[in-house]
Amino acid sequence: METVQSMVAASQVAFSSAAPGQLHVLLLMLAEVSIAQLWEQFLTGMQQTSALEYIAVIAGIVSVWYSRKENILVYPIGLISTTIYVYLSYKYHLIGEASVNVYYTVLSVYGWVLWSRRNQQEEHVLQITFSNQKQWMQQLAFCAGLYVVIYFCLVYLQNAFYEGVIPWADAFASATAYTGMWLMAKKKVGWYWWILTNIASIPLYFVKGLIFTSVFYFVLLVMAVAGLIEWKKERKHELP
Repeated sequence: METVQSMVAASQVAFSSAAPGQLHVLLLMLAEVSIAQLWEQFLTGMQQTSALEYIAVIAGIVSVWYSRKENILVYPIGLISTTIYVYLSYKYHLIGEASVNVYYTVLSVYGWVLWSRRNQQEEHVLQITFSNQKQWMQQLAFCAGLYVVIYFCLVYLQNAFYEGVIPWADAFASATAYTGMWLMAKKKVGWYWWILTNIASIPLYFVKGLIFTSVFYFVLLVMAVAGLIEWKKERKHELP
């Protein structure tokens, strides 16, 4: 029987070389890994988790918790997580995710400024809003365009420099994250994009051996669903 490490390594190779249409093949491969084997790999991965990864994960969870509460601390705490993940993503050949975290860092400063603005009555200028149909179409076009650009950039990097790059999965996680972060800076209800990002990132980081980060994205997935519910409630409460 193959060891857990060899099966995960095989999954990583398959993810790197497969096209999106071959997803069912990857799912069948992963289905061969038993719960016991996954648990063994999880424990091994947790033991190998670096202090930097722990700090980044904890800061990321706290940051998302503050975003759910519409608290401006989402940005300074989030900056701790994103700057660490720029380094970790680059180290593990998740180049798309590295670019996302650079983008997160820049947008965190921008969002921090926007969320800080107050009017003469000391009320926050920026309020939670929903996207209209036109804005949804713009977001879909923005995400699709980003996916294409990131995908072909990653294919080039995979062939030229980084064999471990997983273009189609990394591009999808990156494009949805770019879209979600822009909407959050504007206080638009864009948790749907975060949900897609988290779903894609869970297996992406797992096959790279960043087990704690994979768990982190599962937690973020749960929190994104909760954030969507809370922001919807908050917006309805604010409406006259």
